[in-house]
Amino acid sequence: MSDALSLAADLIRCPTVTPTEGGALVLLAGVLSRAGFECTRVDRNGTPNLFARIGPKGATRSFGFNGHTDVVPPGDMARWSVDPFGGEIRDGMLWGRGASDMKSGVAAFVAAAVEMAPGLPSNGAIVLTITGDEEGDATDGTVALLDWMEAQGERMSVCLVGEPTSVEGLGDTIKIGRRGSLTAHVTATGKQGHSAYPERARNPIPALARLVDRLSSHRLDEGTPHFGASTLAVVTMDTGNPASNVIPAETRATLNIRFNDLHTGASLEAWLRDEATRMATEFGVQIDLAVRVSGEAFLTPPGPLSDLVSRAVEAETGRKPTLSTTGGTSDARFVKRHCPVVELGLVGPTMHQVDERVEVAQVGHLAQVYGRILRDYFA
Repeated sequence: MSDALSLAADLIRCPTVTPTEGGALVLLAGVLSRAGFECTRVDRNGTPNLFARIGPKGATRSFGFNGHTDVVPPGDMARWSVDPFGGEIRDGMLWGRGASDMKSGVAAFVAAAVEMAPGLPSNGAIVLTITGDEEGDATDGTVALLDWMEAQGERMSVCLVGEPTSVEGLGDTIKIGRRGSLTAHVTATGKQGHSAYPERARNPIPALARLVDRLSSHRLDEGTPHFGASTLAVVTMDTGNPASNVIPAETRATLNIRFNDLHTGASLEAWLRDEATRMATEFGVQIDLAVRVSGEAFLTPPGPLSDLVSRAVEAETGRKPTLSTTGGTSDARFVKRHCPVVELGLVGPTMHQVDERVEVAQVGHLAQVYGRILRDYFA
């Protein structure tokens, strides 16, 4: 599947910093339409999305792929040794922003789907959902595609997200779930005053410090059979007070919780608010929380889908994959509400870095793995 590499390079040449389409979805729609796919743009609120299907609508067996063409900004262009949007192939590597996360993955599953298309059984379909809003807020990307699919009566029986999941070698890790993520912005408000007369002020800093200590010292759980222990990280504390003789009126902190399936965003928010209320009462200050849950913990239990993907990986690479739930969030957190979903993709040590790149051989090899998965699924 040599076309996967050239398509990946062409996609990198499309400047698609979230949520700019940059020509990537136009390129993919052209490739897929020529192969017989029915393509529909499902843009919402300025976010570009592409739905493509070959095979009958409402097919008995429909295999889906999900991915994104948007990328994070390249940062300081002067630090790159190549044009981040040049799609250069050099030293056995494909270079550029999105090479590993995840334009090469999209190219690989598009190439595999195009190759499989002529051999689809009459009751089979391949569905591709590709968004330009995974690296951003993700409110109008895969979510919009799934909303549109529901309204149109489109379905995927199962789905594979092509994120770069591999750690050391292609296919060594399959994601069968993800931890949830909660971010809380905490603001403690007291009364400003002179540091020589602390009794006339109400200092919010000790209250926030005590709260942060209680939260970060608390062990949320010991993990579950498929998840490690949940974690809480304090990522910033900020008062912004340049004066040594002024007790400030306000101080802030931000924390992030990565949680397993023993918790929900709602249960953790309730715990945070209870702790904040306790500290506010003890110190006589006001503590406010702004909480955002960007994804709930989910699991696709080991079974037919993970077995199918594992067998294909082992047949093509000789590696027996580890089933994992580590890492950050991905759009699989939305797809799991629609159908069983797993994630499998490239080794991605340089994703989001300067000089992002991927081994040329990996791109074609991944397309072969995806092709094997499709053949086995429809066999």
